[in-house]
Amino acid sequence: MSLKHELGFKKPIGLLGHEALLNVYFTATCIKKRAADFLRSFGLTDVQLNVLMLLHHQSGPEGGLSQAEISDMMLVNRANITSLIDRMEKAKLVVRTADANDRRFNIIKLTDKARKLFAKVDPLYAREVKKTMACLNQADQKKLISMLERVRANITG
Repeated sequence: MSLKHELGFKKPIGLLGHEALLNVYFTATCIKKRAADFLRSFGLTDVQLNVLMLLHHQSGPEGGLSQAEISDMMLVNRANITSLIDRMEKAKLVVRTADANDRRFNIIKLTDKARKLFAKVDPLYAREVKKTMACLNQADQKKLISMLERVRANITG
């Protein structure tokens, strides 16, 4: 279905590039809503799941990441990381420990509670991702990734 039809526009979008960007933005919004609905039953947000995934898949040998590393890997404003980690610590999903090499930095690690929750969520999340992307074969998915990378490279210069 076209964006014009989905959003109820009365006139066509005049600039093709604008229509393409609106499609990306609207699709991202739809994905975010679907993710929120899926994660609500686990008591998680998409941003919290992102942190759990980063800590599970990207941690170093000690099993954690610094807040700065998490911030660099996340899709959110750096200033929001501290309050996000505060909320996750309060929910007993992560713990902060002082970096052995530099006490000015905290290393964020998953708790046992978070590891158990992630083990339950991760396969179900993977299934949802596969369902969402099933309309595109692997070649199309790779092409989409490549095209979006080119757009980002053009934006960041």
